[in-house]
Amino acid sequence: MAVKKNPLKLNKLQLRTLVLAQVIGRDERQAVHHPNGDVTLSQLPHAHGDHVHVGEFVVSAKDASGFSNPAVWVALARKGLVREDGQAITLTAEGVSYETGLGDKFLEKSDH
Repeated sequence: MAVKKNPLKLNKLQLRTLVLAQVIGRDERQAVHHPNGDVTLSQLPHAHGDHVHVGEFVVSAKDASGFSNPAVWVALARKGLVREDGQAITLTAEGVSYETGLGDKFLEKSDH
């Protein structure tokens, strides 16, 4: 049976933030993978100019605006997709595997 996209009905900003966090979580240099399936992100990228580097991709700063929005993280935590301890963001196993439907919609490999 196919996995339903966005079963928790996240809004667009929450979806974009989660998918970008998932991309960071796949990069072994930027994330710590735990035996239970959780992934702690060592740091979140910051915009410079009109874009943000997320792993090997370049994303528009607008699409990554959720990184600096506390309400987005609160909503994702409330739905069990992330945990925040004030120092780091941890994607829960559910957050790592959550199907956003956005995995390839707006990511472009960086040329710099």
